[in-house]
Amino acid sequence: MEIREVAVVGLGTMGAGIAEVFARAGIGVVALEADPDALKRGVGILDASLSRAVSRGRLTAHEQAEIRSRVRPAGAFSEAAAVDLAIEVVPERREIKRQVFAELDRVCSPAAILATNTSSLSVTEIAAATAHPGRVIGMHFFNPAPVMRLVEIVSTVLTAEGVPAAVSGLARRLGKSPVHVSDRAGFVANALLLPYLNHAVRLLEACYASREDIDLAATAGIGLPMGPLALLDLIGLDTALSILDVLHGEFGTPRYAAAPLLRRLAAAGRTGRKSGRGMYDYPAAGTDKASSNGNVAASAAPDTVTLIGSGDDAEADLATALATAGINVTRNAAHPSDLIVVAATARRGVLAAALAAGRPDQAVGLHMAGDGFAEVVQTSLSSEQAITSGTALAARLGRTAVSAPDRPGFLVGALLYPHLADAVRMVQDSYASAADIDTAMTLGCGYPQGPFQLLDSAGAADVLAALESMHAAYGDPSFAPPPLLTEHAATGIAFRAADS
Repeated sequence: MEIREVAVVGLGTMGAGIAEVFARAGIGVVALEADPDALKRGVGILDASLSRAVSRGRLTAHEQAEIRSRVRPAGAFSEAAAVDLAIEVVPERREIKRQVFAELDRVCSPAAILATNTSSLSVTEIAAATAHPGRVIGMHFFNPAPVMRLVEIVSTVLTAEGVPAAVSGLARRLGKSPVHVSDRAGFVANALLLPYLNHAVRLLEACYASREDIDLAATAGIGLPMGPLALLDLIGLDTALSILDVLHGEFGTPRYAAAPLLRRLAAAGRTGRKSGRGMYDYPAAGTDKASSNGNVAASAAPDTVTLIGSGDDAEADLATALATAGINVTRNAAHPSDLIVVAATARRGVLAAALAAGRPDQAVGLHMAGDGFAEVVQTSLSSEQAITSGTALAARLGRTAVSAPDRPGFLVGALLYPHLADAVRMVQDSYASAADIDTAMTLGCGYPQGPFQLLDSAGAADVLAALESMHAAYGDPSFAPPPLLTEHAATGIAFRAADS
């Protein structure tokens, strides 16, 4: 169907942004807001956004006037009677949305599509309040709508054939990238992102690693644009908590149960940047969020180390890096060097080798995890001097370092692999395709690579082995490898290759 005119119901910041997106694409917009003051504020938000675009050279004054002429402010639902699509952008409260849809259902043509921008509520429940539930669909924009390219298209069991394709076509007409998902709590982006953030809080709560190292492992070790704890502060701990409660209410698994620390910080008013305090304190967060290892100088690294490995690539690579940095290497554990370095891998811990060497207090592991990054792996017997020397050694090798416990996955894997398992379960349950999940996380959450690109890069077999070790160590069902991951590890088929 051709969509010539739309109604945007609710003209807050998000609604004004969505109205701007439609108008920029040449579509007429009925900007509907029952409160005259709110309508005036919403139009002001739209005008300010267009004026900024002109001042930055992204629009001409003529283009601004044309876009603005397509937006017709309105205060009554009856003015949306002739639209081809109406989208509500009202507060995330079920009763409010159902009231809006009842009004739209009353005034709009039976052929018009009714969309909700909800980020967490059941689209099916909203649709059930209408006389024509087949025409109701989720069209979830991301904030700021004029900038963010992702739109989640959410179909229900009631959605009529042809409606998802029509809305996807509209999204592409707007210059957006649509992804298709069934109507489950959190859709794709929130359902994947929030358990990962919650898991990071659990690691902090259990003193698994420091907050700085957790965030640094995500940015320097995985390549994400922001660490999970800093991102929680940006989102708002109270907002994250409310989304997790919705997710847990729908799925009921431990992965979605909010960490007690998250709940207590939110209850204490430490909600993140907006309150000045969250996981970090603001505005002094710039100094707080430096790595806890950042003050260890490379000059403090020992000149001679004892290297222990298993004759594999990890040992050879570490030996080469040490030699290149001018570090003398001995293979004799009885040699009086002040540091034993175990070439650690995701499949091989440190403690057994440290004990076999006879000097476990002087031993740490070094896990070369990607370019320019390393995990300094400490056992329960590693001395503070050994940890400091190991961190200085990593710095001398030109590596950004974090401290990690000698447990399955170390720190990067403990953050990343359960997150990848969540993504695999989505595909396994026919929730969304691997390609759409990658699109959602790259465009919606700023990931440089999607979860399945990361998984294919790491290798399904290695991710499977790490998850099996984590599940055996902790017994947490969240770490149980999904059967689909086991299948890919056995066949060697990449997820994105299988998806295409």
